[in-house]
Amino acid sequence: MSSTDSTSKRPNILFAIADDASHMSAYGHKFVHTPNFDRVARSGVLFANAFTTNPKCAPSRASILAGMHTWQMEEAGNHFGIFPAKFAVFPDMLEQAGYFVGYTGKGWGPGDYERGGFTRNPAGPEYNRRTLEPPANTGINRRDYAANFADFLAERPQGQPFYFWYGGHEPHRKYVEGEGMRAGKTLDQAELPTYLPDDPIVKSDLLDYAYEIEWFDRQLGFMLNELEKIGELDNTIVVVTSDNGMPFPRVKGQMYEQDFHLPLAICWKNSAEGGRVVDDLVSFTDYAPTFLEAAGVPAHPQMVGRSLLSLLKSGQSGRVEADRDRVFMGKERHDVGTEGDVSYPVRCIRTEQYLYVRNFKPELWPAGNPETGYPNVDGSPTKTLILEQHDQGNDHYYNLSFGKRPLEELFDIVRDPECVDNLANKAEFAALKESLWGELRAKLEVTRDPRLLGGGDAFDKYEYVGKAPHSWAKYLAGLGKSE
Repeated sequence: MSSTDSTSKRPNILFAIADDASHMSAYGHKFVHTPNFDRVARSGVLFANAFTTNPKCAPSRASILAGMHTWQMEEAGNHFGIFPAKFAVFPDMLEQAGYFVGYTGKGWGPGDYERGGFTRNPAGPEYNRRTLEPPANTGINRRDYAANFADFLAERPQGQPFYFWYGGHEPHRKYVEGEGMRAGKTLDQAELPTYLPDDPIVKSDLLDYAYEIEWFDRQLGFMLNELEKIGELDNTIVVVTSDNGMPFPRVKGQMYEQDFHLPLAICWKNSAEGGRVVDDLVSFTDYAPTFLEAAGVPAHPQMVGRSLLSLLKSGQSGRVEADRDRVFMGKERHDVGTEGDVSYPVRCIRTEQYLYVRNFKPELWPAGNPETGYPNVDGSPTKTLILEQHDQGNDHYYNLSFGKRPLEELFDIVRDPECVDNLANKAEFAALKESLWGELRAKLEVTRDPRLLGGGDAFDKYEYVGKAPHSWAKYLAGLGKSE
């Protein structure tokens, strides 16, 4: 095939999304080794400022699929909710435009898409037949992602462009304690954030997490090699990212910088010059219009994001487009466990230097109530340690991860990327705080956020379709009471 023919046909798309991963070695992290993510970054663009819209699996993935902010998506804005089929999703649009579509591993979820009117997972037709025997004494999932991808490629009609969603279950918990160290990692390699205790328990937990990221990356490598073998890699847009931050206290499900600032590398050898780092602020709402533009399909009117193709094709590094200098995030109900199982609603704006956080109901517990076990923080050795320290009267790490929060928080991300120094009550930042709240409020108004327009309590009434082992209702039932 000639070079002209190769570059003129519609590109394939491989979208690889890890489950709860904050770290890749291309960003300088030494305790995790991700050569295949790094390969994509070297071949294309490493994004220094990519942000999910909502730091929890189901709402983050819904936002990716529909190209919308989660506060615009009714039930799909909650975790373990229903995904209404009235919201268009880009895999369906690509399929209607002639793409061969599929997914392996974790697609959209957790939640119920069938009751929302979908006949299949919103990520596409499922390819999960193949399984493998995971490494002993690990929490690695049994799905053979690479073999399922090979099955998908084998079924693809000759010459048809494809879209494939590789949803690794890793590094989602549960881990088998000691996975990382059994694989040869040592405690001194762990990168410890200041908001977690300096303790061997935490370091080992971080190494387990890193080991599972490496498993996700290894399967990605198999897929890249398969594409190279069949001559399709150069005309495939490869996107590698995660849905939300790592499953540790103060990260996954919370609303700070490291909860939603995520890895992103994209390569497209036929059309995007490699070896670049782009600093523009980009949102997960941008994925859907990117894929649709690449396929020659107009973005759906509901989509609020902007295609990334202009950045990919620019050939530039650093700040490329001056107006990509703001992103917006929000959350509603994640895992139930507040009084009445209501939401802990938050909205944020992130600029190049500052993060402004608006906690609409600061009287509530952001991680869930103490009596229900703080269920919006995944169970882990690290969580247990912090709660044990709390029982012993050491509340420093407890307050950072589980304590109540003020109405407003403001952080200088350049100076304080871990968001431990709240500037909101300092007089010298009063004007900046008001300016950012005004800008955030305007964004929420134009995007018709129910939380701002007086209908936000609807999020509390949407059904939680999970088992809800820590719900407020079950807590009361255990006491022999009802609401």
